[in-house]
Amino acid sequence: MTDLGKLYLIPSPLGDNDPAEVIPAPVLDLICRLDTFVVEELRTARRYLSKAGLKGRIEGLRLCELNEHTAPAEIEEMAALFQDGKDVGLITEAGLPAVADPGAPLVALCHRKGIQVVPLTGPSSIMLALMASGLNGQSFAFCGYLPAKADQRRDAIRSIEKTSASKRQTQIFIETPYRNDAMFVDLLGVCKGTTRICVAADITLPSAYIKTMSAERWKKEKLVIGKRPCVFLILA
Repeated sequence: MTDLGKLYLIPSPLGDNDPAEVIPAPVLDLICRLDTFVVEELRTARRYLSKAGLKGRIEGLRLCELNEHTAPAEIEEMAALFQDGKDVGLITEAGLPAVADPGAPLVALCHRKGIQVVPLTGPSSIMLALMASGLNGQSFAFCGYLPAKADQRRDAIRSIEKTSASKRQTQIFIETPYRNDAMFVDLLGVCKGTTRICVAADITLPSAYIKTMSAERWKKEKLVIGKRPCVFLILA
């Protein structure tokens, strides 16, 4: 039987940081030992890998795209990357691979094929936001992206707030940056005045903004989040 390589889950910065600021040195060392990567977007992956220590070697790398447009059959074919003991790195656009990320099916494929999966340490916007929120860190749920349509989004917020209240559980969710402010308006319009809301934007960046207040107090803040990576948390 042919030896199979490993899949390394490689974190990436949450913004335009120097990777050395947020990625541990052993992870950067490992990146420099690999020559095959599965990435969400070629252009940003090349930029990250160059900053991570592979500058001047990018053209010699094998980069395979895996995003929301990748067909299941194409993902199945990626099993061939691990033949003859070849190790492969999986890189997402920001943060941890396979968490709210299209790379998860590759991880599932590796488990089916008996390929070892190795998660590596790096920044998680979800956990960093929870840490900094002051909300319940003993019981929490990540809800991913809420619906894009306004009516459905407001219904989802009502449901999440009800769950939070019944379980005393922090609810965490994210949004596409250009819809951040629409999400925030809906949160303030739907949530009870006593529900605590945390807005955590640009985490790990110099422009980081993390603040938790009741919905009632937020209404006096007149916050504009803008098109920044943002995590929302509520506790009713």
